Amino acid sequence: VRLVAVSKTKPNEDILAVYEEGHRHFGENIQELVDKAEKLPRDINWHFIGSLQSNKCKVLAAVPSLYAVETLDSIKKADLLNKHSDYRTTPLRVFVQINTSGEESKSGVQPEEALSVCEHIIRNCPHLELAGLMTIGSPENSERDDNPDFVLLREKSQAIAQSLSLSPLELSMGMSDDFEAAIAHGSTNIRVGSTIFGARSRKT
Repeated sequence: VRLVAVSKTKPNEDILAVYEEGHRHFGENIQELVDKAEKLPRDINWHFIGSLQSNKCKVLAAVPSLYAVETLDSIKKADLLNKHSDYRTTPLRVFVQINTSGEESKSGVQPEEALSVCEHIIRNCPHLELAGLMTIGSPENSERDDNPDFVLLREKSQAIAQSLSLSPLELSMGMSDDFEAAIAHGSTNIRVGSTIFGARSRKT
């Protein structure tokens, strides 16, 4: 299981302290990722975990040390990331975000749309690699052992891999409050912030 240390709003000194312990995978939103990638060690593997906007795809793809985009939620954005990743020697990893809880406040494709987005990436985006699926589940489900968000993401992953004749896809699910349950449901990529860095500071 890959641990992505969510370092949003954290100063570079805090990230370096974790880096010096041997950790290399960090998760950020767009502006902080761009700024921190310029100033921090080049061998950090940055994960974009914020809401992905079409007008930010170019600047995001331009970060050489960008390891993965975990919140891809449309064919249009896939095409933009692919267009601006043509300089890469290896494809950019992307996770298709699925809105497993059906909450209007959450980003992500609807579960029934996920297959078509994944197929488009494989067929039409040579500079992208479909790494897997991602969800941010409902907080109400985070304490349930049978978390329906995790169950649905796993089932969609299996169905998509079978439909497109793929090897098993990664599952990015689980955060500080529910990563143990996520791992039990097959998560291969967890996003943990407060457990590592403490509570996130609020911008005023």
